Amino acid sequence: MKPRLHDSEILLDLAATDLPELIEQTLDRLTQLEKISKAQRQAVEQTIKARGTGPPWDLGYGVGVLRIRYEGDVQETPRCALVRVPEGVRASDHERIHFLWIVLTTYGAPSPKNEELEPFGWMLHDEQFSASILGANDPMQVLATYQLYLEYVEAPPAVRRPSLVPSYPSVEAVTVRGVGAGLLADVRRRLPSYASDFTDALSAKGLASVLFIYFACLAPSVAFGGLLDYLTDGQIGTVETVLAAAVAGVLYALLSGQPLTLLGTTGPVAVFLGLLYGLCKDNGVPYLAGLFWVGVWTALFLLTFSLTNASRFIRWFTRFTDEIFGGLIALIFIVAALQNVFRGFFGPVVPTSGQLLALILALGTYLVAQQLSRMRQKPLLTQWVREFLADFGPAIAILSMTALAHVMRPIELPHLHVPQEFATTSGRNWLVNPMDAPIWFWAASIPIAALSSVLLYLDQNITVRLVNSPHNRLRKGAGYDLDMAVIAVTVALFAVFGLPWVIAATVRSLNHVRSLADVSHHADGEHIISVRENRLTALVVSALLGLSLVFLNLLREVPMSVIFGLFLFMGIASTRGNQFVDRMKLWVTDPALYPPTHYVRRVPPAVIHAFTGVQSVCLAILWFVKESTYGVLFPLCIALLVPVRHSLNRFFSERHLGFLDADEIPEEEQYREMD
Repeated sequence: MKPRLHDSEILLDLAATDLPELIEQTLDRLTQLEKISKAQRQAVEQTIKARGTGPPWDLGYGVGVLRIRYEGDVQETPRCALVRVPEGVRASDHERIHFLWIVLTTYGAPSPKNEELEPFGWMLHDEQFSASILGANDPMQVLATYQLYLEYVEAPPAVRRPSLVPSYPSVEAVTVRGVGAGLLADVRRRLPSYASDFTDALSAKGLASVLFIYFACLAPSVAFGGLLDYLTDGQIGTVETVLAAAVAGVLYALLSGQPLTLLGTTGPVAVFLGLLYGLCKDNGVPYLAGLFWVGVWTALFLLTFSLTNASRFIRWFTRFTDEIFGGLIALIFIVAALQNVFRGFFGPVVPTSGQLLALILALGTYLVAQQLSRMRQKPLLTQWVREFLADFGPAIAILSMTALAHVMRPIELPHLHVPQEFATTSGRNWLVNPMDAPIWFWAASIPIAALSSVLLYLDQNITVRLVNSPHNRLRKGAGYDLDMAVIAVTVALFAVFGLPWVIAATVRSLNHVRSLADVSHHADGEHIISVRENRLTALVVSALLGLSLVFLNLLREVPMSVIFGLFLFMGIASTRGNQFVDRMKLWVTDPALYPPTHYVRRVPPAVIHAFTGVQSVCLAILWFVKESTYGVLFPLCIALLVPVRHSLNRFFSERHLGFLDADEIPEEEQYREMD
């Protein structure tokens, strides 16, 4: 018999320290969930008391099995539980095991054979699947991955399709060899689904997704355009940012391996482009010409990554690095917003009416967006109204505060720098002349491009990995190398026209997947059943972004204070769900009032604080580097977080690190972490 689990029979959070305690807690959970009766439990306990259990049998690859037979009716259905075991539990051959099958069955009743339990161990050894399992803290994530793996290994070789494999970044790490082989494999995997990628979107859900995602993409594009205008002294602005998102979005929707991913200018990219502007300014290099050479070399690096299947290495980046990276971006947004909102309030001069109005608009934008984004959890109104207000919260905040600014005229405020007609923000020609850059910079831009390619590599692949999570139950497969090749093409193209780089935008992409998902509702929340995987919704959204440039006169009405209020909302909202930030709050929280999170229940407070302290030091170093004259080196510092994380194995136990650095299932809340 093949063991088929329910997520309630996958126990990841037991606090046992040895095998007897592990068995007792497993019986407690199964009894509580009514998976076994009280009579069955008593029979199992009597058997253990009389005969013992002995050590688990090693099935290999870090998985063991413990069979407990008890007196009872042979017609009783055997019960299997999959349990994550503590560090001290060893198999009969003294080998370390990470997961344990506990099989409860009566004497004489059929029981799963070892070969039927072994596939879970094979899965842990398979790089395609192990990234989703080791350190997981969600039983549904384990269950979905295991079910997909069983479908894959049980399919006849003649019909076994790569599309059944969960699309994690190491999907071609073992089977693909040679330059360009991974890129070719991505094309072969996705090509059979190309026609259905358009027809599968033809539904009411597809239309609703387009309407929702369009506004979810427009607001950040306008916001980041305003930020880039500020960071580059008008060299790049809103027009260039929206145009880049539209053009790259169309190309990506048509050519990429995972078209559910949405592109846009993100926080890290905006910061890097701003740092590059300062570097060019200090060295007398025209910014757009310098951006051309950096962009061309960056595109070549990214194309090399694509041809050498380098995306598989993203599996070494864990929650430890993601949380520090997210904390840095949140801090950048919050500090930038506060600096601009409160500028002029701390000097000897009394603030003007314009400065006071700007403060009101900024705080109003933040409060409206914050309150509306939380409407899903409120008992007010009907569900569809709450969903609408939460989805369109940032857009509503921008429109309402812009309307308020219009009513308060003639008080003058700085507005988005948008040209009168479709043209560049500064009025320059669209084509960039690369010869404006000094000859020495042609070669000097190579190390800068190496740093920017690392940044784009990380930002792109981390997002695509989250989109392709088994939690989303995607079936058409992915294409990490193909995605990277498309990004390389867009970076090279935008270098010619002086447009900002765009890459996978995390929150926009995850909300795109969620908007196309069919879900089931359970007591423990919503679970995705299937997703209408397609290219059409992303294609239409990108086209609509381009059409938005027809309404430049409306964009010109948005005050910069509204944009900075949106930055404040984005920065604070991005800290929600970041356990690093939550653990920092424990430093000033009464230990008796600590929240009952999984790591608080299982990791000593001193270890929690030490781990958080390491992350805080890393964040401080990143901030220092970003603010220094060597700011362009901050992508390299992000990459160095990987060896720092792995060095922690020498100071923290594997069990504690497993709870503190477990893989995360992304939250569904809109703008939980802003791109």
